[in-house]
Amino acid sequence: MPVRVRLRIRNRLSVDENVAESIALVGSGFEADTPQILVPMKLAEVLGLYSRLLEARIESYGIPAGPVRMYVLPSSLEVWIVEDDVETNKVVCDAVISNIEEEVLISDYLAGELEIIVEDLKNGVWRLKVDSPEERRRIYSPQYWR
Repeated sequence: MPVRVRLRIRNRLSVDENVAESIALVGSGFEADTPQILVPMKLAEVLGLYSRLLEARIESYGIPAGPVRMYVLPSSLEVWIVEDDVETNKVVCDAVISNIEEEVLISDYLAGELEIIVEDLKNGVWRLKVDSPEERRRIYSPQYWR
């Protein structure tokens, strides 16, 4: 089972408290030069980002099926991991909004900022830098935003 974490996500562009929780996939294939989180359109609506799409820049991203264009709102979100025993520091990141993807994805850069240590991608074994080397964090099932 791939590594998935539970995140709390807050819209920094809104005066309202637009906060949501979601399970997010951590993958080494989402490479970025800044902390980025791919947000499905449905979650973007929940977070109040949909109304900001005219302000977004459009960038091309390579996926296995070929290049796709997605909306990017720089530094628009604040995210942190929420576990029963710990919450990580909040990280400001870019929202990459997709009208194709249905699962939240964390970039390699954001995973590093959240201090996620992946022990085994196949079996979903992970921990946080603050954990002891023996610690194993909870495995989450996918959450789809349809």
